[in-house]
Amino acid sequence: MIVENIIWKFQSIEEMPSVHLYKMLQLRSAVFVIEQTCIYQDMDDVDLVATQLTGMYDEELVACTRIISPTHYNGYSSIGRVCTKKDFRALKIGKILMDYSIKYCIKEYPRAVIKISAQQYLIKFYTELGFKVIGEGYLEDDIPHIAMIYDKHLH
Repeated sequence: MIVENIIWKFQSIEEMPSVHLYKMLQLRSAVFVIEQTCIYQDMDDVDLVATQLTGMYDEELVACTRIISPTHYNGYSSIGRVCTKKDFRALKIGKILMDYSIKYCIKEYPRAVIKISAQQYLIKFYTELGFKVIGEGYLEDDIPHIAMIYDKHLH
C-alpha cells in the first residue's frame, strides 16, 4: 500500500537535498498558486528558520508542512504550508501529515500552544485533529482564513 511506503522526514532546508527542496517548492506552488489561483510570495524568510516535514513516495514528494518554533511565532509553535499532492489526497495522507506535525510540535516545544492560520473551508478537518477556532475570520491573500489553536493540555 502506498501510505505505508511514504517516508516522512523532518529537516531544515539546509539539510534537504536540493532536488527535494525544489520538489517541495514546486508542490507548494502547484497547490497554493496554481490550484488556488492565489498570487503570493511563497518563498519567504520563514522557511530559513522553519523545520520542514516532507513525505516522499518513491522519489515523488507527496506532502509537506513547515513547522515554526515559538521563538519565531510570538510564543506559539505553528504548522503552515500544509499541502498534499492532488493525486494522493484520496489516501487521506493530509491527516497523517498533520498528526506527525502536531506530535513534532508537542515533543520539540512542550510548553507552547500550536497556532495555525487555517483556510476556512478546512475548519472541520482541523477540528477533527483537535484544533479550536479562535477569533474572527479574516482574508489572507484574498482567501478566507481563521486562527485556530491546539493545546495539548486540553487533550
